[in-house]
Formats: sequence, C-alpha cells, structure tokens
Amino acid sequence: MKKYHLKPESSFQPDIDYSSHLNPEQLDAVTCGDGAALVIAGAGSGKTRVVTYRVAYLIERGINPSRILLLTFTNKAAREMLHRVELLIKGEARRVWGGTFHHIGNMILRKYGSAIGLDPGFTILDREDSKDLIESCIAELNLRADKMFPKGNVLMDVIGYAAGTERTVTEEINDRYSHLSLYAEEIEAVKARYNSKKRDINLVDFDDLLVLWKKILMDVPEIREKLSSRFLHVLVDEYQDTNKLQAEIIDLMASTHKSLMVVGDDSQAIYSFRGACFDNIIEFSERYQDTQIFKLTTNYRSTDEILHIANESIAFNSRQFPKVLHSLNRRGARPALVPMKNLAQQAEFVAQRILDLVDEGVPMKEIAVLYRSHYQSMDLQMELTRRRIPYEIRSGIRFFEQAHIKDITAYLRALLNPMDEISWIRILKLTPGIGNVSARQVWEKVKSSDRPLERIMSDGIIQQLPKRVKDNWDNFTGPLRGLDEKSIEEHPAETIRHILQNGYDAYLKKSFENYEERKEDIEQLSNYSNSFRSTREFLSDLALLTTVQSEDIVEAGEEGESIVLSTVHRAKGLEWSRVFIVGLSDGSFPSAKSMGDIDSEEEERRVFYVAITRAKDELYLCFPVMDNRWYDGSVIKRPSPFLQELPQDTYEKWEIEEW
Repeated sequence: MKKYHLKPESSFQPDIDYSSHLNPEQLDAVTCGDGAALVIAGAGSGKTRVVTYRVAYLIERGINPSRILLLTFTNKAAREMLHRVELLIKGEARRVWGGTFHHIGNMILRKYGSAIGLDPGFTILDREDSKDLIESCIAELNLRADKMFPKGNVLMDVIGYAAGTERTVTEEINDRYSHLSLYAEEIEAVKARYNSKKRDINLVDFDDLLVLWKKILMDVPEIREKLSSRFLHVLVDEYQDTNKLQAEIIDLMASTHKSLMVVGDDSQAIYSFRGACFDNIIEFSERYQDTQIFKLTTNYRSTDEILHIANESIAFNSRQFPKVLHSLNRRGARPALVPMKNLAQQAEFVAQRILDLVDEGVPMKEIAVLYRSHYQSMDLQMELTRRRIPYEIRSGIRFFEQAHIKDITAYLRALLNPMDEISWIRILKLTPGIGNVSARQVWEKVKSSDRPLERIMSDGIIQQLPKRVKDNWDNFTGPLRGLDEKSIEEHPAETIRHILQNGYDAYLKKSFENYEERKEDIEQLSNYSNSFRSTREFLSDLALLTTVQSEDIVEAGEEGESIVLSTVHRAKGLEWSRVFIVGLSDGSFPSAKSMGDIDSEEEERRVFYVAITRAKDELYLCFPVMDNRWYDGSVIKRPSPFLQELPQDTYEKWEIEEW
C-alpha cells in the first residue's frame, strides 16, 4: 500500500511572499494564529487586501477551503475577495463558503430547514412580494377601514427592523416610528398574520433567512455542533455594520473552534438607523477573551493634511479604539473651510470651483459633493443644472423627480391652472379609494365648469361620486380648503406649508417608511420657493430646469463624465480626488435630532469622519451662515460643532468675495 504523508504545520513554506505584498501591520493580521482576532482597519488602509490574503494564507497553511466561512455585506465584495484569492493560489478559493449573510443563510436553510419544520423547497419573497403579502394581511384583518392605516411598504420596514434588532414591533415603533404609535397593536397583529401565512404556503422573506438560521442553531444543538465544527475559521467583513441578530449568528457559527476574525472600523460605524449595533465591534474583545487586536493605520488614499483633520476630529469620541491614520508622506493643500452667506452662495461657490477644477484638468468623475441629508443637495442641483454641469445622484433620484415633491408641485400647478388635467388626476389618486377610473370620472364632471376649483370643492359634486370616493372626499379637499387666490399666486412657500399641514402630512405618514426625511424635503422646497416673486415664476423655473436635467442625463451617459452628488452614508467605501462637504451648519450636520444624546452625537461625528476620509487630494468644508427656515424665516446659523472643535492648524479659511 502506498503511503502519502501530510506535512505538519511546522513545515509550512508558503508560495506567496506575504512580506513583499503587505505592510507590517497588514502582515501581522494576515499571519496571526488561531483564536479570536479583531482587525481595526482605518479608512483607506487596505481592509479588502487583508481579508483576501488571510484566506489565501489559511489555505496555504493547509486549511481545507470548504472549512472556511467568509461573510460579507454584498455579493460583489465576496466575489471580488474570492476572485483575488483564486489569482493568488490558483483556484482553491472556489470551495470557500463565501457570500452575504442572506446567501449563506439560504444555503443552510435549504440543507437543514426541515429540522425546524421548514420545507427545503421554500420560495424566497422579494421586497415587492413581501409588500403584497402584508397588504393582503391588512385587508384580511379589515384594517383598511381606517383610511390612514399605514401601507404595506411602511409595515415591511417596521417588521424588518424589529427582526434585525430582535425587538418587538411595539418597541421598534416607540423608538423609530413614533408617528405610528397609534397603530402599534394592529401592526403587531399584521406581523403575526404575515408570519402565519408565510409558514402556511412555504414562503420566507429576507429577514427569515437570518431569523430561521439562528433558530436552527439555537433549537437544534446537533446541527449547531455540526456547523460550528465544520468551519475551522470564520471571517467577517465590515463587522461594524452588523446588527444584533447577525452578531449572534456569527458567535454561534464560531462557537466550537472560536477562530473568528472580524474586520471593520469602529470609526466608520454609521448605520444605526438601519439597525447596525455599534456595541458588536466595540465590545468584541469583552465577548472573546484573549482577542488579538490589530490596527491598520497606514492610509493609502489621502494626503497628510486630510488625515490630520480626520484624526483631530474623531479624537473627540470617547467610545472608540484610538488610532492615528498616517499617509506614506503624501503632502497636499490644507482643507479649505469656506463660510458662505447663504445656501444660494454655497451652491454658486461649489459649482464655480468645480468648473475651475475641470479647467485645471481634474476629471469630473474625480469630484464629489457630499451632504448629511438628501434635501441639502436641492440648491446645488439647481445651480449645477443652470451651469450645464452634468452630475450623478448617488443618494436617490434627483430631488425634483421624487414622488412627494412631484405631488406638491402638482397641487401648485392645479391651483394655478384649474384646467391642468394631469395635475388634478395625480392629486386625486393620492386619496384612498380613488384610482385611475374614479379620478377620470371626477375630472370629467368638473372640467366643463368655468371654475373647476370651485366646482371640485362644492357640496354638489359629492352626490355624483361613487360611495368609495365619497367616503374619502375630505382627504382630497383638505389640502385645498382655506387657500385664497392671492396667496396661491404670490406666496408659494405659504401654499406649500398649507398643503402639508392640511392633509398631505397624514398621507406621508401612511405612505412612506422614511416619513421624516420626506417631510424635511418638503419644508426645504418651501424655503427654496421663497426666493421667487410668484408661484408661477417658481413653477416655470422648475419646469425649465428639470427639462435641462433630463438632457444632461443623456449627455453624462454618452461621455461617461459627471460629478457625483451623494449623502455621506451612500459614499462610504468610495473615494474621489476632490471632495466638497456642504451644509456643515449647526442643526444640519450633525442633525438636530442627534444633539443631547452622547451615542448619537458620536455617531454623527463618525459620519463626518467618513466624509472627510473620502477625499484623496483636496477637501472643501462648506457652510451657509444664513438659512431660511420654513417656520421662522431667516436665521443666523453657527458652524457645525464638528468644525468649531477643530484646531485652527487643520484648515485654511477661505473668504468669498462677490464681484
């Protein structure tokens, strides 16, 4: 019989020269021994490289690839890492269990789901399917009798967040969705019916892929033992973004060997609003005794000056793993601190400076403007459009193309021009019980009138309407009552506020999961309209500019060149040569809601830190001194507290001069 001898680990001689591919900090993390390891990977420090080389190192060391579990937050990240491993060690990575939490959860449930009564042939619901099933549950419970009861997409978000944080729906509503507290008991009933229906017809949604994965591990000890024994090494990317449920699954999957490496950056933990739990990373070493902690502090992205301001800012956070990022002796200009008279001047400055940078040879795709909230891009979008500067929105769709903004402008157009059929049909369909057919019927009855607005508001028309329309007619007429012709013509801001406060706000609450953000958008639209002499001038300007925007989308696509506009949250993980951070005023960045709570303030400072560290070569910190608030007029605003606390040697102050 022929014998084949496996080499002991002590004779391990890697083919890859790790020391020539990695800096000393990265090398220490990649080649560490077994057990728990926490890798604090500073911004731009090569986090992906460390995970990739760690997998390659384990395989070269003799670990069977099928006994390595790699968990990521996107399929793209998993594919990229495993592809790089394949290039390093020629194909061995294909047998690694790598993918998103949901992908791995699906694989495990297909194989072991029967142990908890789940048919392995289950169907996964996508977001639209889940919403439809929830709507079906609402109808079965007869909750649509209350026309203000929230829609399926809103409940789907509430139920999903509750699953990830492992809290009850009522707890989630009290914490995040206080405007829905009136319906907490009914929403709990919807959740129970939704879960029951899924079980009855063998369906699972995305949250179930994790909830049921944990259930198997908790309820069936022999399967937990089998899975945790199988995986000799568990690696987790972007660990700071895990929620409570994901962290518990990780702990259970690594419970036998406890060879768990988590990689992330506590300074970039900015997703608590999605359910991410900051405690997971900050308390990791308390849960795992003898944790090896590695810090990656060499930044390959930014200049020393940009890193200096980032280091000084994040140092004010008390709950963190302290570290100081440094570059490879890359020098550059100090970040510019640019106070502006108002939002309009801020938009003018950013647009003009972008044109200057392009003239200097900076590619448009290497320029980004970042902001805390999507509404802060409104003035800038208008200014860029006027100057024909193509841009790409990463924080959602263009401001004036959003559904709630189009609804408000439809109200204004209908009030100004009572013969505007398109606008009337749109706002009629916002009313519960009114669809395309009913809206058309109503319009046919009023369009022949000399005064359609008076006709549509009259009591006489109600008698001619179908019952389901009659029952909801007050919801339609509410935003239109009490408006006088002069106010409609001359004061768009007042008209917008009236529409919001007299009915549209209730529609927002029941229709959108991000109610607060959309309300803020409308408030900012009202502020913006104050700069116009009349409602007609305001609407004409919007119409002309949005037409130009459509043309610019085509141009940008053809040339492949446009600047990027993005919220900071959407920009995480990305980088640009030149970065503008706008709206750095007290109450705007950090958000007013975060002030007074230490944990929230520190997360907001981490958001600022993420924004700063997106810049490679130049950074512009911009804030308006004057702001027009929709509820109390023009006010003087202080710079963001995050700017006020910075040492003066971290920036160069610019003064704007008008010709």
